[in-house]
Amino acid sequence: MEKEILENYAKAIVEVGINLQRGQSVVIRLEPELEEFATLVATHCYIKGAKQVVFSYTSSRLTNVALKYSNIEDLSIVNQYEEGYYKFTAEEKPCLIWLDGEDPDGLLGVDSNKVAAVKKNKMKVLLKYIEAYDNQSQWTIVGVPTKRWAKKMFPDMNEEEAVEKLWKLILITARSYSGNSVDNWNEHQANFKKRSDYINSLNLVSLHYKSKKGTDLTVGLIKGVKFLGGSEEVNGIEFQPNMPTEEIFTSPMKGEAEGIVYSTKPLCYQGQMIEDFYVRFHEGKAVEADAKVGKEALLSILTLDEGSAYLGECALVPVTSYVNKAADILNGEDKEHEDVLFYNTLFDENAACHLALGKGFINLYPDYEKYSADEIYNKGINKSFSHVDFMIGDETLSITGRDENGKEYPLIKDGLWAF
Repeated sequence: MEKEILENYAKAIVEVGINLQRGQSVVIRLEPELEEFATLVATHCYIKGAKQVVFSYTSSRLTNVALKYSNIEDLSIVNQYEEGYYKFTAEEKPCLIWLDGEDPDGLLGVDSNKVAAVKKNKMKVLLKYIEAYDNQSQWTIVGVPTKRWAKKMFPDMNEEEAVEKLWKLILITARSYSGNSVDNWNEHQANFKKRSDYINSLNLVSLHYKSKKGTDLTVGLIKGVKFLGGSEEVNGIEFQPNMPTEEIFTSPMKGEAEGIVYSTKPLCYQGQMIEDFYVRFHEGKAVEADAKVGKEALLSILTLDEGSAYLGECALVPVTSYVNKAADILNGEDKEHEDVLFYNTLFDENAACHLALGKGFINLYPDYEKYSADEIYNKGINKSFSHVDFMIGDETLSITGRDENGKEYPLIKDGLWAF
């Protein structure tokens, strides 16, 4: 990939993604293979006046070994090194850049219940630090190719060709493949604002989902909780949490979801594929679920903690999103549509309307800074230390909003924006 294009992408990550302010610290989370691009990002951080840039390395392959050969009790120990990192983020409140190139098969063969048990045990120690950092600084998750991820997507290509194609798709979806990426993102954000402002003006109390796949679900909304698209704001600083992003989303009322939803894309969860699944809700809770592939992993999501079986997010994404169109843009208009599965939720969730099980977003509540997290949870935002997105959108999905007077407003029709 041309260095100039990568420079453009790295600059957008720093200036648009986290919108770094002079004197702020930065944590860059990465797989070891991504060190070269991380160096480029760090350079732009220092150019923008970063106080310090800290690297946090992660490896699903090493985690796989630990989970296979160690026991739950020992794996649940939070050592001083691990706790120290979370304590640092809670006290220093650095910006976070996650260079996501995780191997989709990194945790293949691992017991999903064991993964869930270890995470649940560790959260007893780490949750206080995570909550202390939440909504205190800017963060962004961006895609960067690794060899294993690229080969998973394009097994018939050699390693170099696969990485090059994945690079191009990532850059197209992140609006950084051509032109000025910063300007591209400013234009993208302006479109988000128009749509989210309209939806918020409707004062909706519920959403109804229906599709030919069998989805028929009604979800209650919380009065005053807003729909948000693209950028978020913390301490008066606007930033883009996800690059790419195509969604306008909200957090629904806990306990108010009735009906059934069917998946339209496979979910890659902790190195395991969950395919052709459905979830049935009653009084807000997932009371029934099944999958043709990955049922055990699906059920482990629903039993992680008290809130993991409730909805934390409802997101609207048109089927014409950049993520869905990326391959077509790359191949040219004269080619047939190429449906690409990224095996990565950051991308796949931005190809279709989706829901999320688990934690809701407290920053969507009006004047959330005036309340404690628990006060907002008590107002209906779902509390959990899990947040798992799954895709339910396709060309047959319609989403209709309803206000307190019963008036209905089409939001999505046949997979496309209806306004």
